[in-house]
Amino acid sequence: MVMSASAPQLAPALPATRPRRVLIGTDTYPPDVNGAAYFTHRLACGLAARGNEVHVVCASDEGPARTEHVEGVTVHRLRSAPVLVHPTMRVSVPTRLDRLIGAIAPDVVHVQGHFVVGRAAVSASRRAGIPVVATNHFMPDNLFQFAHIPDRLRNRAGALAWRDFNRVFSRADRVTTPTRIAAGLLSDKGFGAPVEPISCGIDLARFQPGTASKAQARETVGLPERDTILFVGRLDEEKRLDELVRALPHVLNGTDAQVALVGTGGRRSALERMAHRIGVGDRVTFLGFVPDETLPAVYAAADVFAMPGVAELQSIATLEAMATGLPVVAADAMALPHLVHPGENGHLFRPGDVLGLARHLSELLASPALRAVMGAASRRIALAHDHQASLARFEAIYREVA
Repeated sequence: MVMSASAPQLAPALPATRPRRVLIGTDTYPPDVNGAAYFTHRLACGLAARGNEVHVVCASDEGPARTEHVEGVTVHRLRSAPVLVHPTMRVSVPTRLDRLIGAIAPDVVHVQGHFVVGRAAVSASRRAGIPVVATNHFMPDNLFQFAHIPDRLRNRAGALAWRDFNRVFSRADRVTTPTRIAAGLLSDKGFGAPVEPISCGIDLARFQPGTASKAQARETVGLPERDTILFVGRLDEEKRLDELVRALPHVLNGTDAQVALVGTGGRRSALERMAHRIGVGDRVTFLGFVPDETLPAVYAAADVFAMPGVAELQSIATLEAMATGLPVVAADAMALPHLVHPGENGHLFRPGDVLGLARHLSELLASPALRAVMGAASRRIALAHDHQASLARFEAIYREVA
């Protein structure tokens, strides 16, 4: 039988003697709240559900080292210390992982970054002769705000960061990243090895258009009954949420609307002050941290999803919103054009163009029919990002490198 070029690649069968043993090395893992932590958690649990024996090595969320078995995954938490520039973040105390890797004896090690844990896992795996797969979620912009690097030094700091990344990831047997645009970024930054784009993937069964009315959904999550623009993510500098808040007065000139911000971060207080200063404090609701199981209800309460961030290697939140059937207005930056097709499922705006952002939001809020058409297109585009297909491809890579 001849398979078409577009047919999904099936994962090879698991070894007959025992399940495939995978060790995932990551610097961030729940209860950390960020895209890389969520992806790594879904990867680990998804692989375990598919019959793999999965171990995760990460920083302890409390400080002391411990090992726990959660959701079918064995999590080895390394002794950690607080990060002075970020009140809720902890980082693993540098250590060699040879003993842990020797005890686990994984068939493959899959690192999710090149910092403390990823670097140590790559080095220990190379010494033990264990194949390494590496997935990149890193952009220097994600770190500049925490490190308080002045604007004038950011280009130089970014160059040094990419050089360090290249040194660590060049030791991997296979490198992946969430999108073609993100893969191109690595090439532009001097990374010479091939990079395969593999979507982070989402659970299309959980995130789908709801049957309840918008009014019911808004009541469920505690939002007033009016047209709703939604953002989900960290309330931090690179998300550029000040642009969304500043766009709202222009939207309100023609539409009775509100903005709902889901997430936590260092910019919340400043955004609250800005909203009150420009007269929209009563139209911006901060919903704070929302558990993953509650997110579908939040998306169901919205009419339009907005993503003004400029450092998105894929944006899982945007994908989830699309799968729920929401049109999207997003910054024309990094990988967001990979998801948002102007005129089809939403609009792109030039970062910093607050009036352009407001114009696109107003157009969508003024037309329920347009929202319905573009929302259906969002769902169709999201169907290509089924997390089961991503898991199957990672399993295939594990077999190839082993």
